[in-house]
Amino acid sequence: MVSAPKSGSSSKKLSSKVRYKRILLKLSGEILMGRKSGRALDDKTLKAISGQIKEIADLGVQVGVVIGGGNIFRGLEAAAGGMDRVSADFMGMLATVINSLAMQEYLENQAVFTRVLTAIEMAEVAEPFIRRRAVRHLEKGRVVIFAGGTGNPYFTTDTAAALRASEINAEIVLKGTKVDGVYDSDPVKNKKAKKYDKLSYLDVLNKGLKVMDATAISMCMDNKIPIAVFNLYEKGNLLRIISGEKIGTLVV
Repeated sequence: MVSAPKSGSSSKKLSSKVRYKRILLKLSGEILMGRKSGRALDDKTLKAISGQIKEIADLGVQVGVVIGGGNIFRGLEAAAGGMDRVSADFMGMLATVINSLAMQEYLENQAVFTRVLTAIEMAEVAEPFIRRRAVRHLEKGRVVIFAGGTGNPYFTTDTAAALRASEINAEIVLKGTKVDGVYDSDPVKNKKAKKYDKLSYLDVLNKGLKVMDATAISMCMDNKIPIAVFNLYEKGNLLRIISGEKIGTLVV
């Protein structure tokens, strides 16, 4: 495999084929496990996701990424088991750093310039999160992975995604999932579950739909950032949604 040079890159001209110039892609940690592998980090899945990110980055789209850590450690579950919530949440944040570094390696093996910025300072492995630096990286055509959540306990990576999207002025939050949108009930358990094509922020909050947590939804609503929920396992879906195709569920 050929790794990309780590120094710098120039911004690419935005293709007329795409609808959004700057996006924030939110990935759960669980999605990195793949459908059946059972491993925390599945090689085939990481290659496929990084390939889809490369596809849109090559078109000039500025891409920010936030990845959860649930494939390695879930702070809420540990806290429910008796662990101190603050300690558990910080452990969860460290899990997001592991996932972010893994995604960086897979992207750079496909010659995609990438930077990992962490909310928790760890200079040996990543840059500290500084908003202006993040925006500058994006303007230079680098994919920026935001690790470490918000850097504070009691906040999920959903909230971190909404926060970073607001800070970098992303035009949309794209939530890549294992299913093809938002349903009124679990489509795996209920074959008659109804899929929503479009929802308002208040619909999501009032119906308790599991799009993102309430804090993240409220932040996106306050900053007028739409959220698109779609199946990331479907090859080419990221490009389709960037191109304006109506797939998944749109929250506006």
